[in-house]
Amino acid sequence: MAATTIYHNPKCGTSRNTLAMIRNSGEEPQVILYLQTPPDRATLERLIAANGEGVRAIMREKEALFTALGLGAEGCTDVQRIEAMLAHPILINRPIVVTPLGTKLCRPSERVLDILPRPQQGAFTKEDGEAVVDAQGQRLR
Repeated sequence: MAATTIYHNPKCGTSRNTLAMIRNSGEEPQVILYLQTPPDRATLERLIAANGEGVRAIMREKEALFTALGLGAEGCTDVQRIEAMLAHPILINRPIVVTPLGTKLCRPSERVLDILPRPQQGAFTKEDGEAVVDAQGQRLR
């Protein structure tokens, strides 16, 4: 079993960049395509708690369904938001990465560098051309 897990959407550039940074550290993570294999309630609640930023941080608030379901309304509870994510995994923000050093929603993608157990093995540039890691594997900012 891999020491690192990524809840991944290959259509998302941030998710692709995060996965590439994990691989740039020399690790092949367990990749969970969460839209095809959504987390169960216990796993989702564990990810939310471990991330430490609350339920709303894990939600894709820009998703049209978020607004359509009233998930940003003042009276909406975290229980209702979790129910919505379980029923509609597209509402789960990504990528979420779990390592022995912690769990993070990696937006922006370079947040993954804070929880990777191994250093970057070389330079890394995001898909948009932004350099994140230099040739010595050091974070640029």
